Amino acid sequence: MLLVRHGQTPTTGATLPGRAPGLHLADAGVAQADAVAARVAELKAVHAIYASPLERTRETAAPIAKAIGQKVKVERGLLECDFGAWTGTRLKDLMKLPEWKTVQRYPSGFRFPGGESFAEMQTRMTGALAKIADAHRGEVVVAVSHADPIKAAVAAALGTHLDLFQRIVVSPCSVTAIAYGTEGPIVLTVNSVTGPLSTLAPS
Repeated sequence: MLLVRHGQTPTTGATLPGRAPGLHLADAGVAQADAVAARVAELKAVHAIYASPLERTRETAAPIAKAIGQKVKVERGLLECDFGAWTGTRLKDLMKLPEWKTVQRYPSGFRFPGGESFAEMQTRMTGALAKIADAHRGEVVVAVSHADPIKAAVAAALGTHLDLFQRIVVSPCSVTAIAYGTEGPIVLTVNSVTGPLSTLAPS
């Protein structure tokens, strides 16, 4: 399974947009989406593409879907974390809060005020990926999501505690590849932004 983070938006790195509607890709994000679509298109067969319901993920998925001749399937389990009252807040303001240290150092014990906990997000995301994997045994599929859910999925696949997931980097329109099988997941690459994807395979 290829996990693709959405492309850059006007607020990337500046605010915590969360699930607020109406956020679209910036021009740079559109270019990133076209570039990742070209990378995915080099694969011989991609059987399906799924995306979070938010505009930025569906806009990232659109050129991929066109390149592989598939229609985008919306999967709510791929949604961004529900940041609750923090939604739309500038990151530089959030960094001043005492809770920010908990977000970075003890995320498994944190719940966003009025929103979701990181543990709930990870359970939701891994459940959605398991459902998709079960529906596409032995097939290559794409899932377009968000940074934190993808990082949480990587941590789960690696058997790494959620409290360490902030050490994982997932850049806009990067590709993370995880092979899901009956003997457990195998992480093939994380945060890949260039180069061919056809060489990815369990060793």
